[in-house]
Amino acid sequence: MKKVLYYLADVFTDEVFGGNQLAVFPDGQEVPEHLMQRIAKELNLSETTFVLPPENPQNDIKLRIFTPGKELPMAGHPTIGTAYVLLQQKLLSAEGRNRLIFEEGVGDIPIVFEQNGQDLGLITMSQPLPEFGQTVTNAQVLADLLSVDVADIVTEQPAQVVSCGVPYLYVPLKSMAAVKKARLRTEVLENQLRYINTDSIFLFSLETEQAAHTVHGRMFAPAFGIPEDPATGSACGPLGCYLVHHGLVPTETDTTEVKIICEQGFEMGRPSLLYITIGHENDTITGVKVGGKSVLVGEGYFYL
Repeated sequence: MKKVLYYLADVFTDEVFGGNQLAVFPDGQEVPEHLMQRIAKELNLSETTFVLPPENPQNDIKLRIFTPGKELPMAGHPTIGTAYVLLQQKLLSAEGRNRLIFEEGVGDIPIVFEQNGQDLGLITMSQPLPEFGQTVTNAQVLADLLSVDVADIVTEQPAQVVSCGVPYLYVPLKSMAAVKKARLRTEVLENQLRYINTDSIFLFSLETEQAAHTVHGRMFAPAFGIPEDPATGSACGPLGCYLVHHGLVPTETDTTEVKIICEQGFEMGRPSLLYITIGHENDTITGVKVGGKSVLVGEGYFYL
């Protein structure tokens, strides 16, 4: 029997017990490939990552990401949390640089980190440019999906599938109270919305817990083994793109970037903040970045 080291981190927070939990196996080569999914299910966190040598020696690592139910081609909090753990534990050198490149299922993911002395600040990942998919305009179906009233559904902008590597259906609601009371009905998703080709739902309102923040959201992904996720980096990139695309946040003519702060996880008792930057030029989105802070909460060994 051998033991393999792993770390536990809370991501998109600067306090323990907030944000999104993550397990990081820095010596992923020590884990047989056929056990990676089983380990993720055993730990039963929203994601578990395995760090491997890069295929391109110019890059830093290759990263494999697993939910309890399946492997993901890219995800935000596992990317940022893994970068934090590797830098914080000096498993990757930060000397003389502020940039990393991780190899993931969607390709190379650039990461930028802030450092003040020995302290790590915001870690930000770039995401692929958005793909805008199908829309859902039937307010009754959306209300049934989320167990809210039809009057809670925003109808000026459609619900729409957007992907920056992972597709989500974005559903705008009129109030934070509606977001808080929502409950996903999977039978509506399976029976009436199968055509949208995603099982991941992100609902949001522009009413927030704190005035300095932009948007309040929740994310459901039961098909991934995640009834609700407290902080979803791969969803917040496309969320920012949706907000810019549909004119829900101001795009100043004298700047080419829009800054957005998303609240998530408050309903789960794990408050999280995700910092989104959307580059734009002449009504075209030119860049997508999502960042946040992390804290280390523990370490242990998995026996194989």
